[in-house]
Amino acid sequence: MPLLPRPTGACGAPAGSDFTLLLRAVRGQGLLERRTGRYALETVLNMTALSLVITSLVLLGDTWWSLLLALPLAVLWTRTAFIAHDAGHAQISADRRTSRIIGLVHANLLLGMNEAWWNDKHTRHHANPHHIDKDPDVGVGALVWTQRQAAQREGFARWLTRHQARLFFPMLLLEGIALKIYGFQFLSRRPVRERAVSAFLLTAHIALYAMLLLSTLSPGRAIVFALVLHAVFGVYLGMAFAPNHKGMEMPDPHGDRWGHLQRQVLTSRNVRGSVMTDWFLGGLNYQIEHHLFPSMPRPHLRLAQPLVKAHCREIGMPYTEAGLIESYRQALAHMHKVGEPLR
Repeated sequence: MPLLPRPTGACGAPAGSDFTLLLRAVRGQGLLERRTGRYALETVLNMTALSLVITSLVLLGDTWWSLLLALPLAVLWTRTAFIAHDAGHAQISADRRTSRIIGLVHANLLLGMNEAWWNDKHTRHHANPHHIDKDPDVGVGALVWTQRQAAQREGFARWLTRHQARLFFPMLLLEGIALKIYGFQFLSRRPVRERAVSAFLLTAHIALYAMLLLSTLSPGRAIVFALVLHAVFGVYLGMAFAPNHKGMEMPDPHGDRWGHLQRQVLTSRNVRGSVMTDWFLGGLNYQIEHHLFPSMPRPHLRLAQPLVKAHCREIGMPYTEAGLIESYRQALAHMHKVGEPLR
């Protein structure tokens, strides 16, 4: 995509100073202050709901009706992932140790997803969103994000790229399992002590869930339950992250370096909707505000949006919003366009 001209402030000031004005306004309204009590309540409710689903699974026993519980459990797993995500951004606590403990419990123990892997990847994404050389989320993997990447594909990967738009959601069915694999692979890159803690919790997750399923269901039903659970979890998690950047501006690696405001706003897309949209997407529908202020607690993102929109309008910077369905359409249209030369 073409590089937009660097915007200037109302008085001709460079765009770099524009973020300082916005930051001052946001901080002045107390929107960067933690909401520890709110997160504590959310955590208790989420843990209670998880306990109720697991208790129901045990009480139902060895029956195919138990498969129906995979859906609410997958939803609660995704809610657990949202809490781990917010802890990684220091939204829950300013104390690094506390944030890490919350992340280890919610990601490693409850989900079997290595929080160190996620935070490493996600921090690099936030530093340079949608930058082809620096953002791991747009690196070459099962999917590709530029026609230059597509041109280098061969064999099965080339066929995959040709059809990646229509295969995107089906591929998400495997994402829940892939996240566990990535987490274990990342262990070798960590210091020995940290590796031991993460490996223990990841292994404990697998052991506890295997024990739960195999003590409640027959081996066949246990395997089917686990597959359905991870499939729904992967699709839901992918649906929460897919609308955020796909199809948005990509900084030119050889062009001028963008300022923080430009780098975060132009590469991000918000999703319009109600409070239900906020709940369903875990606040990630306010992607622009989240990228501008990563440590801002999730409940404050909606409150910050009018300030950010007004600021962008004042300095002439595009602020992109779309409905939920339209956001998916735009993301898939971009993936389809990337594979077009191969068709």
